[in-house]
Amino acid sequence: MLSCIDSRVPPEVVFDVGLGDLLVVRTAAHTLDSLVTAAVQYGPQDLRSCLVVVLGHQRCGAVTAAARALRRRVTLPGELPHIVEALQPAYFTADGRVEPMVHAHIRRTVSRLRADPLLYGSATVIGAYYSLDTGLVSRVT
Repeated sequence: MLSCIDSRVPPEVVFDVGLGDLLVVRTAAHTLDSLVTAAVQYGPQDLRSCLVVVLGHQRCGAVTAAARALRRRVTLPGELPHIVEALQPAYFTADGRVEPMVHAHIRRTVSRLRADPLLYGSATVIGAYYSLDTGLVSRVT
């Protein structure tokens, strides 16, 4: 499971499972870099997990901050520009609107992981979206 660091969306609670039942990798807005990709690869390669879920969620703070920075053309402090850069393609796909941007980023992340040589053929990669308002998870295609 690759999901966001948002404390409102712990995958174990979202999917009503116990601690240790999921291999969870969490980053701001489920952004990828080489270390995150390696952590995701670990499940199918070492533990023989057959499913990778990319879980985005409603009102994502990281996506909102990135959209605001891109709209205002400001540079965020520290290492935060890496998050903005990772979300920029989704920003343009979604015309800067946050919720469509979340969905676009889920689809982009799924596409990148499906193309990964270590995941291709060893795991099914799907996208999902968690609604904070309803508590429901829907598949993103």
